[in-house]
Amino acid sequence: MTSAIPAGVDPARDEPVDELIARYQLRRAGARPGIVDYTRELWGRRHFIVAFSTANNAVGYSASFLGQAWQLLTPLLNAAVYYLIFGVLLHTKRGVHNYVAFLVIGIFIFTFTQSSLLGGSRAISANVGLTRVLHFPRAVLPVSSTLVALQRLVYSLVVMLPIVLITGERPRWQWLLLIPAIALQLMFCLGLAFFIARIGAKVPDTSQLLPFLIRTWLYVSGVFYSIQAFAADHPRWVKVILEVNPGAVYVEVVRAALIDEPRGHHLWLLAVAWAVVVLAAGYLFFWQAEEQYGRV
Repeated sequence: MTSAIPAGVDPARDEPVDELIARYQLRRAGARPGIVDYTRELWGRRHFIVAFSTANNAVGYSASFLGQAWQLLTPLLNAAVYYLIFGVLLHTKRGVHNYVAFLVIGIFIFTFTQSSLLGGSRAISANVGLTRVLHFPRAVLPVSSTLVALQRLVYSLVVMLPIVLITGERPRWQWLLLIPAIALQLMFCLGLAFFIARIGAKVPDTSQLLPFLIRTWLYVSGVFYSIQAFAADHPRWVKVILEVNPGAVYVEVVRAALIDEPRGHHLWLLAVAWAVVVLAAGYLFFWQAEEQYGRV
């Protein structure tokens, strides 16, 4: 029990246990708190979450020779390979203004979503020992893994923004929209991490299957090609599905801020809707299984 029975009270002699529980508002140790209390506990550990995610990010590359430089090199190398395949060999750059910046933004922004999903799938399973010996809101773990992905995205911006400038774009006030765009994507990615963390805790093979699903999602998210140009020769429902896809939505709002004129409010409405719905649903989904994490 999380509350102690007052001294001098013998539950076996004085009152039935059920009545004692009701009178002193006792609850089982490790029982799932209400959603409000749970959120309050999670907020109370915000400093630990930041420190834990920063440490995990640093440890992630500690065994490699180049260390933290891989946070910048990995998306750059991916961009170079995809440019060769899609831009040069498959000519998907036709009709795209500033294809280099178009491609780099798409890869860097989608990589944030990808890293959040992969990190979330291992958030519980990789820290199962911690969940068995310490009492804390398990949501700390997917939040931390998502913050690791966010830190890597922030480092990537150090490379992405100069590339946008070098390829001919000029700073304008719309660049400030990058901040709310990434904030909304963070909310969406955190919701995804909550969903996949609960699934990954029950199904260990999730982290093995996920890369194949993410790769498919990558190809239908307009990272390498213009959705408008691709859908021009297809039925309208194809364009609608591709544009509503959240993987494409967050890529497009960042592109609209950095290299294109604004494409209308519908993109931002979709970005807000996906962020709010997925975060709320994912958080509730994860919270409902709070008592199961770390159990044998």
